[in-house]
Amino acid sequence: MATSTTETERKYEAPSDASLPDLTDITGVATGPEEFDLEATYFDTDDYRLARAGVTLRRRVGGPDEGWHLKLPAGDDSRQELHAPLGRATKKPPKDLTSLVRAHTRGSDLSPVAQIKTNRRRWQLSNETGDMLAEVVDDVVTAQTMGSSTRTTSWREIEVELGTGDRTLLDTVEQHLGDAGIHPSSSSSKLSQVIGVKRDPIPRLTKKSTAGDVVLAYIAEQRAALQNQDPRVRRKEDDAVHQMRVATRRMRSALQAFGKIIDRDATRPLTDELKWLAGILGDSRDLEVLRMRFEEGLHSLPPELVLGDVAARLTRHFAPREAAAHEASVAALDDKRYFALLNSIDTLLASPPLTTLASGKAKDVLPKLVEKARRRLDDRIKTALATPDSDEPLHEARKAGKRLRYSAEVAEPALGKHATHLRKRAKDVQTLLGDHQDSVVARPVLLELGRGDENGFTFGLLYGKEVELAHKTEADLPALWQKLTKEHL
Repeated sequence: MATSTTETERKYEAPSDASLPDLTDITGVATGPEEFDLEATYFDTDDYRLARAGVTLRRRVGGPDEGWHLKLPAGDDSRQELHAPLGRATKKPPKDLTSLVRAHTRGSDLSPVAQIKTNRRRWQLSNETGDMLAEVVDDVVTAQTMGSSTRTTSWREIEVELGTGDRTLLDTVEQHLGDAGIHPSSSSSKLSQVIGVKRDPIPRLTKKSTAGDVVLAYIAEQRAALQNQDPRVRRKEDDAVHQMRVATRRMRSALQAFGKIIDRDATRPLTDELKWLAGILGDSRDLEVLRMRFEEGLHSLPPELVLGDVAARLTRHFAPREAAAHEASVAALDDKRYFALLNSIDTLLASPPLTTLASGKAKDVLPKLVEKARRRLDDRIKTALATPDSDEPLHEARKAGKRLRYSAEVAEPALGKHATHLRKRAKDVQTLLGDHQDSVVARPVLLELGRGDENGFTFGLLYGKEVELAHKTEADLPALWQKLTKEHL
């Protein structure tokens, strides 16, 4: 089983004759140098899909952390690193690591693409109490590409990895290195330097960006979020299913709301597949939400009103269902249908079916389309308020609120604070209606639990709380809606 840590580091280009500054000036204590000889073999697809996504997979021999390493993006300067022992495998990476990159490989084989040998000197920067704040390494690297053609190159680089310190310490170290003529590297990793492939660039938006630029940048952001959450879902990490599901919904809402910018007829098959994926993930997420909702409700009750082992009853009900839903989610992520969906997103971003409206300035084009989503929500809320005895209109209003929220979110880079305020108000309405829908879903489950338990009294109390919450959300909706109507683009 692979173990996981999060590393935060920065890389620097160092001339061969540059001297490191006195590291004791930074934290007061610098132990080292320790010296290691490291040899690593990197694996990727023939077209370097992992490298382009900022992912690295390698087998390293030598040093204190030898073994198989998988590094996944985790924000600025940070990556999640998974480590597995060397084992007997030398030609193929272990399956528990390769399964985590299927959102990128999609059935393609992984093979060695580079071999890198490093002579490393390492210092540890500590405080007076012995806490390791950061680690500085000075690497002399010799690298060789592998495959149909090979080439060899060498260079020197400095890496600074954060320990228990904060990013301010990284800035301080960077300043000292800069004074010594050592500057940030143009390559994000040793592998990208030797194979000459950089991570796919993040679209940059300006005040002159077109409507098409803004919407496509948002789609690219959601693609990255979807792929980044994929391995977290497989590992059953907290909130991963929720975040992956949100990414699919955001992308789908953007394609629906801005169909006059990215041709709606062309994207309809993709939005259908995004709905399929969100549905699969939803089964797992809905169970998680219900369980947490019932557990929180249980903890809010006075102890004397909790009759019987209600907590154990909840565990017996939810544990097997959640396990089965997780297995179904992972099975979907291993399905060719999911890989085809990802390929469709890539195709859309590479050759987007833009309309003539897409070339217009974002600040001129987007407001009308966001306002259309607002009118959709207004109509749904009016219908819901006119039919107070039905839950379905409120559910439809919730979905419309979500579309307005994500539409405003798409437009924020171009429209600024006005879109931000609208998004926040739409989120308030969506959250309120989401609480109502959760209550609608929760009540029949509580009835089932109460009927199947000899001490159904406590489940009856929880049912009553759900009815009370539903009435409250219905009463609060008009005022919250009025606040939203005051926000204009």
